[in-house]
Amino acid sequence: MNTRLTFARCGFVLLIAAGTVTAGPTMDEVLAAARPSDWRPLDPENTLYLELPAGRVVMELAPDFAPRHVANIRALARERYFDGLAIVRVQDNYVVQWGDPEGERPVGEARKTLAAEFTRPAAGLEFTLLPDPDAYASQTGFVAGFPAARNQPEGTAWLAHCYGMLGAGRDTDADSGGGTELYVVIGHAPRHLDRNVTLVGRVLQGMALLSAMPRGTGTMGFYEEPEQGTSIRQVRVAADVPLRERTELEVLRTDTQTFEALIESRRNRSDEWFKVPANRIDVCNVPLPVRAASPG
Repeated sequence: MNTRLTFARCGFVLLIAAGTVTAGPTMDEVLAAARPSDWRPLDPENTLYLELPAGRVVMELAPDFAPRHVANIRALARERYFDGLAIVRVQDNYVVQWGDPEGERPVGEARKTLAAEFTRPAAGLEFTLLPDPDAYASQTGFVAGFPAARNQPEGTAWLAHCYGMLGAGRDTDADSGGGTELYVVIGHAPRHLDRNVTLVGRVLQGMALLSAMPRGTGTMGFYEEPEQGTSIRQVRVAADVPLRERTELEVLRTDTQTFEALIESRRNRSDEWFKVPANRIDVCNVPLPVRAASPG
């Protein structure tokens, strides 16, 4: 008996029969059929620009998961805390990290440390759930554009350590971070870090600038000489940048049928090159499309 699944907004129909999946739309076809309402603009208050000598890295913050850390990072940026610091660590297949390695730079109204925000209550979050099991959580999916996980018995939720995710570094004490040291995942998703570090957002544009940096030769990828690190020109909240200087982007909403169709297009690739559909997907293997904002 066939079950018909219809993604009405996209105009696509997938047929599932006896556990097999017929060829469905490719991701390009899904995106081509997306409506303007399937995309959302960035909130300038929750967008950071990391300015490097090679260009700009655009990052979106996640106040729904780490409100105190996000507020503190905005305060640090507005105090120009990060300006003139450097990338201090690039560990292959793991992370790029920046901050003040000596811990001597003062902060103004911001704070050096905060209570950890590893998890939050799952209640109140609108999840777009993946249909497949996960090794680290009872369920995974997407919340407001971010890869996330939740455990039903505990009623907790958290962001997942996928490629491009932005986190607040800490020492051994769980409450020893606050945003003065930040890192971005540049390797295979280190999901073992989930619920052990406060994730605060993700990179939307400019990952190539981070992932191509020279690897550090010291322990855990730290640079052994200060001159090896890439300098940070400045970090700014997009809302504080003149309109003409902003990077205007749109992100595909993850609470739409278009995104559900995109998930299925990646679970079972129908591109000509693929011969065997996987019928499975991991939360970190679902792409999160970003595009230049439409004029006007």
